[in-house]
Amino acid sequence: MKFAFFCEIPVPRPWTPGKEQAALKNTIEQAVFAEEMGFHSFWTVEHHFLDEFSHCSNPEILYGAVATRTSKLRLGYGVRLTPKPYNHPVRSAESAATLDCISDGRVEFGTGRSATRLEMEGFGINPHETREMLGEAIDHIVGCWTNEEYEFEGKYWSMPKRRVHPKPVQDPHPPIWSATTSVDGHYEIGKMGVGLLSFAVGVPPEDLIPRVEAYRKGQSECEKPKGLFRNERVVTFTMGHCAATDEQAFREAEESMVWYPKHGGKIIGETADYAAGWSKDGDLGTYHYTGEAKKRSEAGLLDHINFDYIRDSAAAMVGGPDRCIEIAKRYEAAGCDLLFCLLNPYNMTHEQVMNSIEHIGRYVIPELDKD
Repeated sequence: MKFAFFCEIPVPRPWTPGKEQAALKNTIEQAVFAEEMGFHSFWTVEHHFLDEFSHCSNPEILYGAVATRTSKLRLGYGVRLTPKPYNHPVRSAESAATLDCISDGRVEFGTGRSATRLEMEGFGINPHETREMLGEAIDHIVGCWTNEEYEFEGKYWSMPKRRVHPKPVQDPHPPIWSATTSVDGHYEIGKMGVGLLSFAVGVPPEDLIPRVEAYRKGQSECEKPKGLFRNERVVTFTMGHCAATDEQAFREAEESMVWYPKHGGKIIGETADYAAGWSKDGDLGTYHYTGEAKKRSEAGLLDHINFDYIRDSAAAMVGGPDRCIEIAKRYEAAGCDLLFCLLNPYNMTHEQVMNSIEHIGRYVIPELDKD
């Protein structure tokens, strides 16, 4: 199993002058150090309007900055939002191909459809069309990458014959991934023949097992992958913090590792009313999982999330090196090929994140990434 440095780029209040800038510049420094310490890749999100949670609305700029300062670290879109009007497929194709060129072929192209009311409502997106938009967008992006001239007439986008520049360095194109949370979503991603980005937050590593089974079932039923080749790799996500001792890691991570799943559960739950509002009968459609999140939030269950649960259930890879190795091996056993390590869920200092990168690189990665 390989390891990725994954970032949301939170900026806790109060928003003092220079705080956002420091968060962004620190992320670049951390990514460069992650390459030095043996991480496979650097991935970050595209989010909009998510106060404190994520101030990473234009990740392409970050990828470019990191690309020019590294030589081996792969650069992952985690994810590029595909629904209209977040990003036009041609612009997505151009973005990834440009990055692939300047990075000498290091792009991992993750796609997703969005899961928060704040974002979808802000852009006026019908949540019941996002899964269909995702599939169509990937088709157009691959067409732009792999044809000298390309034209398309789809349900959501169309373009007369054009040459789309530049073309990616990777042949035939960068690996394609797609993100999901629900079990049925894992099956649908599998049917697409693309790599799995499984974002299950605040649950033990073993919760990945039925999700991977659903994904593998989908892959077995995939007749034609979305790209020109099949990507069968599995990514999952964990909050992570590794320090010299368990006690130090627990002390430093407790606030952030409790805040993140609480706040994430709240904003996902808010999506339920938005999805219901687009349906005559209040059906949540493919966002059915947001209904459960809403129930948990309204019942006050999110308030019961505490660090004891996060720590003891291994819902985060937190502790000294030995403990982190043990938890990482559970993710590997559950079917994970690449582990996304969110090393700053909320309010970790730059020094703490750099120390965690060093400890994971020195002690954890060598025990699992033995290729």
